[in-house]
Amino acid sequence: MPDHLLSHLASARAGLRLSGDEVRQLALHAPFNALLDTAEALTLSGHGTRVGYSRKVFIPLTRLCRNTCGYCTFATTPRRVPSAYLGAEEILAIARAGAEAGCHEALFTLGERPESRYQAARDALAALGHTSTIEYLAEMAALVHRETGLLPHLNPGTMSADEIALLRPVAASMGIMLESSSARLCEPGGPHWKCVDKHPDARLATLRRAGELAVPMTTGILIGIGETRDERIDSLLALRDLHEQHGHLQEIIVQNFRAKSGTVMAGAQEPAVDDQAWTIAMARIIFGAHMSIQAPPNLRPGELEPLLRAGVNDWGGISPVTLDHVNPEAAWPQIDALAAETARHGRQLHQRLPLIPSYVRELSRWTAPVIGSAVLRRADASGYARPDDWLAGSGKPPSAAALQGLARTYDREPSDAIRSALDKATAGEALSEAEITRLFDADGDDLHAVLKTADELRRQTVGDTVTYVRNCNINYTNICQHRCGFCAFAKSHAASTLRGPAYRLEADQVAARAEEAWLRGATEVCMQGGIHPHYDGETYLALLVAVRRATPRMHIHAFSPLEIRHGAATLGLSLRDYLLRLREAGLRTLPGTAAEILDDEVRAIICPDKLDTAQWLEVMQTAHELGIRSTATIMFGHVDAPKHWARHLLAIRRLQARTGGFTEFVPLPFVHMESPLWHKGLARSGPTLREAVLMHAVARLALHPLIPNIQTSWVKMGAEGAALCLQAGANDLGGTLMYESITRAAGGANGQLMETDDLRAIAARCQRPLQQRTTLYETLGQESDCGGEAPRANDGRAQGGPCASTGTTPPPRQVLRIRTPA
Repeated sequence: MPDHLLSHLASARAGLRLSGDEVRQLALHAPFNALLDTAEALTLSGHGTRVGYSRKVFIPLTRLCRNTCGYCTFATTPRRVPSAYLGAEEILAIARAGAEAGCHEALFTLGERPESRYQAARDALAALGHTSTIEYLAEMAALVHRETGLLPHLNPGTMSADEIALLRPVAASMGIMLESSSARLCEPGGPHWKCVDKHPDARLATLRRAGELAVPMTTGILIGIGETRDERIDSLLALRDLHEQHGHLQEIIVQNFRAKSGTVMAGAQEPAVDDQAWTIAMARIIFGAHMSIQAPPNLRPGELEPLLRAGVNDWGGISPVTLDHVNPEAAWPQIDALAAETARHGRQLHQRLPLIPSYVRELSRWTAPVIGSAVLRRADASGYARPDDWLAGSGKPPSAAALQGLARTYDREPSDAIRSALDKATAGEALSEAEITRLFDADGDDLHAVLKTADELRRQTVGDTVTYVRNCNINYTNICQHRCGFCAFAKSHAASTLRGPAYRLEADQVAARAEEAWLRGATEVCMQGGIHPHYDGETYLALLVAVRRATPRMHIHAFSPLEIRHGAATLGLSLRDYLLRLREAGLRTLPGTAAEILDDEVRAIICPDKLDTAQWLEVMQTAHELGIRSTATIMFGHVDAPKHWARHLLAIRRLQARTGGFTEFVPLPFVHMESPLWHKGLARSGPTLREAVLMHAVARLALHPLIPNIQTSWVKMGAEGAALCLQAGANDLGGTLMYESITRAAGGANGQLMETDDLRAIAARCQRPLQQRTTLYETLGQESDCGGEAPRANDGRAQGGPCASTGTTPPPRQVLRIRTPA
């Protein structure tokens, strides 16, 4: 191959934009296999092994059209249809069937402007109270979303700016195929002869208007209708020019012509699969790694491998309910069969929404608020459709479908990228942000490898024993001067009836609760609260003194970094001097809360008036330098993405490498039910089960060997979810949590207290022993049913009471396995 072609391919692989001349040189002279190799490398770089599809219903609003394309069987005449337009009840029946079948998308497909050709269309519109098809489409799209929750994707053809603006508030996305930029196809004898809406200038104008109005568009080309390869390249370059101006082309379809009986082109030659693969490869090289490139799988049954190799990362819309009205002769593949065939070629099928994932991550730019909120609530952290109905804190066990998402699929070795990251992690090397993000994106056999490796690393590092601490949570006030968007716990003075009254516990009340917890076997009290406007540094010192006086041997684990900074600032002290005073008053360790996501891009959305990332890390570093150890947490599943999780883990690892002060890492799934941010439609519905379990596994890998203890929160995960995390890298169940109230305020339903027998049952699901520990992970003596050595009174005498040991062990419960349920 000539050097200049090698250079062009190398530039494409490096993510550089090729000029039109460079693209044409490759199209004319580059070997087919070299194009495929480059396209496949770009696809894997931009999308990994995931291949998207949208589960949808097709709603043929009208089959009347003013155009007469030479290959189309969708468009017909008024005499051949029962009515010019589907009525509202017909449309809702289709949509409801789709919703019941698990669809997210309602694709409205229709002919273009039939009212300009047919009196029957004008009469029908008048009876419906409209003057145009576009107006009726807007009404029906809004109706479908309102009544069924399905997200409309609209394909009405060419549109004016006003028509696009009319549809934008009711559409998740829209689409119009360019088909070809060749005006030659509109000449007599061409497939677009007398098709005014198929002239490339009209279609490109619609795409340009959509870009100006920030409407995400699906577009593409139709190959095999008489165009040349040079004209295909011209079409793709014309689309790239538009996309570079507005960034609004969410996906490019390379669709192959299918000859249909009864049409002008019934005898035309269909393009071969290699011809389509060549065109897909050129599209990938032209648009780069991150563009979503689609080919309809029902038009290439049994021939998907060359399309994947050529650059396809998405199969488009597939309906379990309705046929492909445009290609009715080509049945949709069964989704399970499509998943299996995709997997045979080393890829993982993944359901998406009408917006492709990168656009889901920028909803405020691309959608109206109502539609954007609906999209967000259906999305996972990567922008794909949530694959299960599990919700953190709901109290409901994972469904079979949710467990299926954690199962090994086809017993293959992990991909090279995943294997490389796992090898580095197990060797104790720091992973890069990109490597950690790739671990979070793992699916199928890659996911199985991540979970299995994390579990093996846990066993090698800390053994099989599951640990826990008997503790008491005391949230001494829920009054807070900060307004964090995710928080349903904090209240102002005026919020006396919102999810319970505002309250404040005095120091003696806090001490009484700590003493009660000590008498019930607790070894730790965890104290945190809102930033009360009347609190100062002395308030926190007084709480420590009161608790220490009441329970001298209780380990006091208290105050978030936000409270530490508040206390220091109100007394005019440095962090170091204030932490010294707290330590002298009885503080032993800090909870690693108020971290949320240690990335200021996220914090600007969820807690803009709170401390920033550098300030949180500064408090922790100062505490560690003074010998005050702490936990580290992450609160995830709201507006964040895997790249933010990776940055958080790296920040924790870097600080731990300097100080060694973190005792454990605690993933805290976002509980959304009462969150203000969620109610405003600005947050997802917490992490999926896969994401929640994977967070524990990736934390084990990314923090190894610096933080040996990974804790799972039974309050957030539930008993079944916590057991899954214990099989994916976690080794600790946290505390028994008397009086827990923050998660309950957020809508969680997993209770305030977990007794030792309940924790033992969680460990038994994994065939693992349970052992009580101290806050600093020292092993306590022989267990009693209260979870540890018999507590002692302040004078050292052993206490009796409700925690007397029975000496019996409950029978083991069913072991949960991360596998496909029977």
